[in-house]
Amino acid sequence: MSPLRWTTKSVRKLAGELINGGHTVSYQVVDKLLHRLGYSLQANAKTMEEGSQHSDRNAQFEHINRRAQEFQTNNQPVISVDTKKKELVGDYKNGGRKWHAKGQPVKVKVHDFVDPAKGKAIPYGVYDVARNQGWVNVGQDHDTSAFAVESIRRWWLRLGRELYPQSRTLLICADGGGSKKYRVRLWKRELQRFADESGLEIHVCHLPPGTSKWNKIEHRFFSHISINWLGKPLTSHEVIIDLISATTTRSGLKVSAELDPGKYPDKIKISDREMATLNLVRDPFHGEWNYTLNPKTARVEN
Repeated sequence: MSPLRWTTKSVRKLAGELINGGHTVSYQVVDKLLHRLGYSLQANAKTMEEGSQHSDRNAQFEHINRRAQEFQTNNQPVISVDTKKKELVGDYKNGGRKWHAKGQPVKVKVHDFVDPAKGKAIPYGVYDVARNQGWVNVGQDHDTSAFAVESIRRWWLRLGRELYPQSRTLLICADGGGSKKYRVRLWKRELQRFADESGLEIHVCHLPPGTSKWNKIEHRFFSHISINWLGKPLTSHEVIIDLISATTTRSGLKVSAELDPGKYPDKIKISDREMATLNLVRDPFHGEWNYTLNPKTARVEN
């Protein structure tokens, strides 16, 4: 008995191999026998965790859920944030297929080399969990913590403060990596500035390590944008904005987007002295994942 328990050969090729071995059999019979033995065509499944699973992973999810329910009960905004995959801007192939006249596919470049004149697009998303409404800030420079917080700021100025005129707090749910990594000092410094400007108490809850795929923005928002622009070359930033803004779902998802021409230099260092000035309060439960940036001055009513 061979230890081989899988194969990429089709049932027709398997039948041919059996015939060559002296067995008279059709490919239909091979197909039936494989199914009878419990075999089927399967793709790879992403189930193996990288590294060890944190002992408080489930407890952190329960903590986030309680906090989100508390905020929504009090009509306070809860947003899920993340950066979507960077995209090349230009006549490049975009995966997927669209209906076209037979033999007339959209022609794109053979190689995916960055066009210096057009660069890349960096879509940073803000998803309003309660209202099923998304906002995308499309950057052109670097995906830094300053860019991440500026995206949240733009959402608040364009949509948030009108939707939640009585709000005093904001809950941000984010994974633990990238520009909003819970260890990044610039992320917290920029959130402090936003808290001071808006007068909001900024509450942050990070998903535990290795669980970014469960961030609500991924499957409730970004996935629909990807489906909407399948097979369409992202020829300009304007086209990207239009395709994002045109994204809808049968569940009523609303989307808006805006181009951000700002510059966000990377490798900015925040000193211990500056960190000490932050009005940062850590939660008793995993304060590295759950914390609040309070405004340094009292909120002034208009």
